[in-house]
Amino acid sequence: MSDLVLILVTGLGLGALYFLAASGLSLVYGLMGVLNFAHGAFVTAGGYAAWLTMDALPNSLGVGVRLLVAAVVAVLVGAVVGVVVEVVLIRPLYLHHIQQVLVTVGLSLAAVAATQGIWGADPHPVEKPAWMAGTVELLGARLPVDRFVYVAVALALFAGLVALLRYTRLGLVIRAGVENRTMVEALGIDVRRTFTVVFGLGGAVAALAGVLYSQYAGTVSPGQGGSLLIYAFIVVVIGGMGSLTGTAVAALAVGLVQQLANYYAASGIGDLSVVLLLALVLLLRPSSLKGATA
Repeated sequence: MSDLVLILVTGLGLGALYFLAASGLSLVYGLMGVLNFAHGAFVTAGGYAAWLTMDALPNSLGVGVRLLVAAVVAVLVGAVVGVVVEVVLIRPLYLHHIQQVLVTVGLSLAAVAATQGIWGADPHPVEKPAWMAGTVELLGARLPVDRFVYVAVALALFAGLVALLRYTRLGLVIRAGVENRTMVEALGIDVRRTFTVVFGLGGAVAALAGVLYSQYAGTVSPGQGGSLLIYAFIVVVIGGMGSLTGTAVAALAVGLVQQLANYYAASGIGDLSVVLLLALVLLLRPSSLKGATA
């Protein structure tokens, strides 16, 4: 029983990380129709921004305070990177989807190469607060505290994004711009600026995922964002392209399936199980590739 509880909580924590990485991807695609293969670069930027910030701050502040400050800095960096990418690379290509894919793939490869050139290819250790590295006992199992942190952050992000889209003027403009951009522009609203905000928000969320994923892994590395991006795409496709609610459900399912398969089958089978789950969803519900906004 204790082993099952540990596996389930670990799967939920991993699913929360997948949602953090996939939510920005889903948001940008669902509202703007942009399939951003450079999303992993935003994740990596967040992880490295947090690592550099924590390293630059004095040790007297404590690991927890430095991590909090680093997370804020990383989110801001992710937002700025997202805005710059949208304005410089994506905006001129809104009507050219193939070119969008090629540009974002190229940017992703260039970002990995640049990161390796500046900070090297080896992973760098990341400090973790003592309270996050600890465990709590539940139903006879010793559960890592950090998994609960990931779940709490994911829940807060999901609630915030849904509230933004449904109950704010910005959300109304975003949804209206997606449905009929010409009509919204005729009302005097600058849709381009709104879409830039959305891309910046996607970059900020991805950077936050990079911060927490580096805490999960204990290191930052150039290829970290790309590794997480693979699972993010799987989650987005399973949940329905552009559906935040579907993305959240799919992220939890992927995390749980992966951990259960690794434990009850064999180490490494979890990744295969996730791919099989993706294939099954596409066979039974091919409409998931179309999806719908949350």
